[in-house]
Amino acid sequence: MLSIPAFEPRAVCWRCHRPERVCYCRHLTSIDTATRVVLLQHPRERDVAIGTARMASLCLPNSELHVGVHWEGSPQLARALSDPARPAALLYPGDGAVDVAQHPPSGPITLVVVDGTWWQAKKLVRENPQIAALPRYAFEPPSPSEYRIRREPKESYVSTIEALVHVLGVLEGDPERFAALLLPFRAMIDAQIEHAQRLHGARVRRAQLIERKPWRPNLPVILHERAADLVCVFGEANAWPYRVETRSPAHPDELVQWLACRLRTGETFERVIAPRHPLGPNTAGYIGIDADRLAAGANVAETLHAWSAFVRPTDVVCSWGHYAKSLFLEIGGTVPRAQVDLRHAARVFAKGSVGAIDDLSARLGGAPVSAPLGTGRGGMRLAQLVEVARHFATLAGTSRP
Repeated sequence: MLSIPAFEPRAVCWRCHRPERVCYCRHLTSIDTATRVVLLQHPRERDVAIGTARMASLCLPNSELHVGVHWEGSPQLARALSDPARPAALLYPGDGAVDVAQHPPSGPITLVVVDGTWWQAKKLVRENPQIAALPRYAFEPPSPSEYRIRREPKESYVSTIEALVHVLGVLEGDPERFAALLLPFRAMIDAQIEHAQRLHGARVRRAQLIERKPWRPNLPVILHERAADLVCVFGEANAWPYRVETRSPAHPDELVQWLACRLRTGETFERVIAPRHPLGPNTAGYIGIDADRLAAGANVAETLHAWSAFVRPTDVVCSWGHYAKSLFLEIGGTVPRAQVDLRHAARVFAKGSVGAIDDLSARLGGAPVSAPLGTGRGGMRLAQLVEVARHFATLAGTSRP
């Protein structure tokens, strides 16, 4: 069973992933752009509390944030770079980079931005020939970085969000419009400095421990406040093995099963979807659905029509990571705006790795999951996900004096 910490964990904002006392969400401003921004974040940067890539993605509706190191064969990246109306370019200095202010593009582009320390950014470019081969833009920052809580290797280096303020201002021809991106950035820095000063010294930290508020679990409060709207989703893929020499599969991963369960009523949804590509050699055995059953599955249009009748705009969608959900979006599926990644929530709560969904379900204790909520492995995984969601929804509403 997951043990409850003996001390009070910090309450974390489910949107910006910052502690609630230094949450910057009230300073976020939505800015529409003709430029498509694709942020590729190194995994080690994802958990850096003072990072700015997520902040930028929350301000830019026409953007997407992906986490990883190797992107060859990635359907998400391929989709992002395949817009003929917005040719892709990489924001990265070095040989072959063109100054964006002196030689701006003639029309809208897809701007690929690598996020991480400079060592991590170099690795992302080096390990991905598809990204390294893109045309490159660079820029000269008009002023030193305001990133007072993080040391940059050189005075001319700036944070990801500062770089976007300058470059988007050039690309969109309206620098003043993007100054609002710096509002949450400055608020985060000011709050971090103030918090550090307030807690400086062992005596002050000890006083803070003594005067703590009642303990609350470090879980998204939406799980408790919107418990009646929770819908767990899970999907299985037709996935080919990756070839070592190219780091890519013979065919892209594709969704072949989509399942859901509405926690309040127990209502379930399941569609087995006929593969659009040849069936991977291990797919049927791995997901527990035989090849004939897969071949006889529904088509994409039928699946999406049935899903639209099941899902509601008020639903809060709970998933385990983003892989299956991204495959569903690729076939034209839609999900409500309110979403919770239970894997991320579990990692934050446990302060570390939690393993796979079946590992976490077993560690939570209680009666073992015995009844699958669908066909094959996906039906069992959905049942385990529902148990995790129920446990966390209950726990998110508890407190301890």
